[in-house]
Amino acid sequence: MNIKNFILLLFAVFFFSSCASIVSRSTYPFTVDSDPQGLKVTIKNGDGMDIYGGKTPATVRLKSGAGFFKKASYTLTISGEGYESKTLPINFNLDGWYFGNLLLGGFLGMLIIDPATGAMYKLADDYMYITMDESTSDMDNPSFKVFDIANAPKEWQDKLVRIQP
Repeated sequence: MNIKNFILLLFAVFFFSSCASIVSRSTYPFTVDSDPQGLKVTIKNGDGMDIYGGKTPATVRLKSGAGFFKKASYTLTISGEGYESKTLPINFNLDGWYFGNLLLGGFLGMLIIDPATGAMYKLADDYMYITMDESTSDMDNPSFKVFDIANAPKEWQDKLVRIQP
């Protein structure tokens, strides 16, 4: 390879590359686990569409970008019989390698390639461990209770209405 071709190749790599796209990724593995395991997991994208449904533990690949200069956002819902349902955000942050474009990637990397591929964003947390709380709702175990007026709670006393036979 002669020096002219080498300089041309070096120029092309410098001009047409982008730092975050080279060093980072545009999809990331995300793992969710729970105590207890085997609970239902649903992940929705920013548009509210289900992109994953399964049971814990689970690993899913998530895209970091949701459009040009737009980071992805997801919500994770975990639920199970006898446990309070939880909904949590899955966040992405600006990747520090994106600013490497100032030195290595040039304007194409900073203004076109990394924003278009989503490589300018990285997953904030790649693992979530969720300890579930047992449900305290009576809706899980509906029942019918009859109280004698003498045993009715005090806060009910002023709200009771006498029914005429």
